[in-house]
Amino acid sequence: MEYAAARDGMVDSLEHELRGVVDPEPVGEAMRAVPRHEFVDDADHRAYNDRDFEAYGTRVLAPSTVGHLLDTLAPEPGDDVLVVGAGVGYTSAVLAEIVGAEHVHAVDITRRVVWVARDNLRRAGYAGALVDCRDGSRGFPEYAPFDRILVEAAAVDVPRALRDQLAEGGRLVMPLGTGDQRLATVDERGTTEGDAVAFAPLLVEGEQHGVPVRNRTEREDREHAQKHHQRRRGWELDWIDWD
Repeated sequence: MEYAAARDGMVDSLEHELRGVVDPEPVGEAMRAVPRHEFVDDADHRAYNDRDFEAYGTRVLAPSTVGHLLDTLAPEPGDDVLVVGAGVGYTSAVLAEIVGAEHVHAVDITRRVVWVARDNLRRAGYAGALVDCRDGSRGFPEYAPFDRILVEAAAVDVPRALRDQLAEGGRLVMPLGTGDQRLATVDERGTTEGDAVAFAPLLVEGEQHGVPVRNRTEREDREHAQKHHQRRRGWELDWIDWD
């Protein structure tokens, strides 16, 4: 397979055929440059197909989803960016093309996923992007403040630590809601809710893939989240949405 041609075909469809879901610059241009096959097993030619799937206990987002998230985030060259939910590293690579690899900081709660993301980024030429294993609801205070924060997991409200680590004039993008989710943008004007989305919940220590947890009911999750979302330590430390 000619990967460059496959990338161009993928981005062309995202820019035009799918009603302009991705802007040509800077996101479309960056997606044309990132070798997605270094992040996704291409045994069945899925690297450049617009679909999501599960791998290594994490959700690999479809290219259209990544493009939409980054268009909403609106990163600019030189911005310091935090990605909560490193996944396989593809989103971080596209960001590295835009802001520079040394400005990308990603965290994930699952250690195996962190190893996978680091290896993928290194192979693809973005070793300068930093990936660390930690509870994403607490952010990455050692490198704060961040001009842009992207959270690839849902919550009832934005964790306080992430709000505190957002730079003045910065922008945070994340899905909000327990059932009906909306992609929210937080900036100096406040919180604006956008398109309907469907993301896995923001996990904390003890809830990551491979760790046994009590299977709470959907009703219990919803009531627990509503009751505790104002607690200083963060309602998100106890909530998980089970299918």
